[in-house]
Amino acid sequence: MAVSARPVSVASANQTSFDRRLIAPMVLGSALNPVNSSIIAVSLVPIGQAFDASPARTAWLVSALYLVTAIGQPVAGRLVDVLGPRRLYLVGTALVGLAGVIGLVAQDLGTLVAARVVLGVGTCAGYPTAMYLIRSEERRTGAASPAGVLTLLAVTGQTIAVLGPTLGGLLIGVAGWRSTFAVNIPLAVACLWLGRRRLPRHEALRDEGAEPVRFDLAGALLFGVGLVTGLLFLMERRADLWPLLAVAAVSLVLFVYVELRFTGPFVDLRLLGANPALVATYARHLLAAVVTYAFIFGFTQWLQETREMEPGVAGLMSVPMFATAILVSLLTGRRPQIRGKLVVGATVQVVVSALLLVVDARTPVWALALLALAFGIPQGLIGLANQNAVYHQAPPERIASSAGLLRTAMYVGAVVAATATGTFLHAGATTSGLHGLGACALVAAVLGLVITLADRSLGRVGRSPRGQE
Repeated sequence: MAVSARPVSVASANQTSFDRRLIAPMVLGSALNPVNSSIIAVSLVPIGQAFDASPARTAWLVSALYLVTAIGQPVAGRLVDVLGPRRLYLVGTALVGLAGVIGLVAQDLGTLVAARVVLGVGTCAGYPTAMYLIRSEERRTGAASPAGVLTLLAVTGQTIAVLGPTLGGLLIGVAGWRSTFAVNIPLAVACLWLGRRRLPRHEALRDEGAEPVRFDLAGALLFGVGLVTGLLFLMERRADLWPLLAVAAVSLVLFVYVELRFTGPFVDLRLLGANPALVATYARHLLAAVVTYAFIFGFTQWLQETREMEPGVAGLMSVPMFATAILVSLLTGRRPQIRGKLVVGATVQVVVSALLLVVDARTPVWALALLALAFGIPQGLIGLANQNAVYHQAPPERIASSAGLLRTAMYVGAVVAATATGTFLHAGATTSGLHGLGACALVAAVLGLVITLADRSLGRVGRSPRGQE
């Protein structure tokens, strides 16, 4: 479907170069989700003590954000595509502030979970908005946007993953666990101020008849119902919840039916069918997330239970991984070519997953630290490369929703990894359980490498101004 171009209001921006005034709201907005994903880790125990809640109940503070974000990212992305980024950014960040207020005054765990749901909805607009603005600036200036801007988005998320728990610990020490919710209030105020002052206004997306494109509400609802019921079944892993699978299957069938008949669908299935490179990127990202989260969830638990490390010491073992990931992203991010990054990253994931099959209680601590350090290499290569792939492979009029689907793939992979962790470590984080989880990660890593090697279009991404495949 042809769409009309949307002029951008750039009163004070240089007409031939990327408007760097956009960087601050883009980076801060896209950081809202990772900071709230990581900061909650150190809040679960004090929240459980405050409300006399078991770990199984407080885990919903994590799961709620995962579920809402997995669904909300492509929904918010499509709304950004249709309506422009400014309104969605402002509404989303206002919801983040509201969630902070709810968490600050909540008197029971259910209200806190509701705050996390509102938080999940609010943080969904930031990343798709950033991707939309980068593509919009490229269209406005007629020149490729700086590779450093895309790198900055990836590095910000990685850095927040490292600093989030530390920040949470400091906040709890000073003002209690409620401060990990209240911190969203000043963050939201900053985003609202930056968004109102710096984000340009865009016209609503129009079809070839110059009519505004309608948002596909039915498709979005069916997508959400199918995804949430399927993920809930995976997360709970209970046979008596089989009706959830039935609901997911029916929703999927209806979703396909609606999307193939709607003009301007929520997910353009015909476009995806004609763009196998983009589908392969989503598959790679999902599989890479399975490996990443299986390592993070399983390896950390094994260090604490089998190697009898203190939680703080076990946490320090992940520092080399995140530090290496940030360094690798910074060193390679400005190179537009992505095939080599994906091949190296996928290969290292295969090697590290295989090494999980041989570690045991006698493995030296220095070898375990090297293993974590090595795992940071694919962390720094794959996420950034897949983000850049989507930027170049997605149609300009669907860049935000395509970016949202990339995040959905990541969260689905995280849930699959959590399910595998619960399955293999159900009797405790034993060495045999870690080996089973390592075998699962190895299968995902090998599949990711095969998909990467088979995708010949990757070699053309980044070799022309627009990275045409």
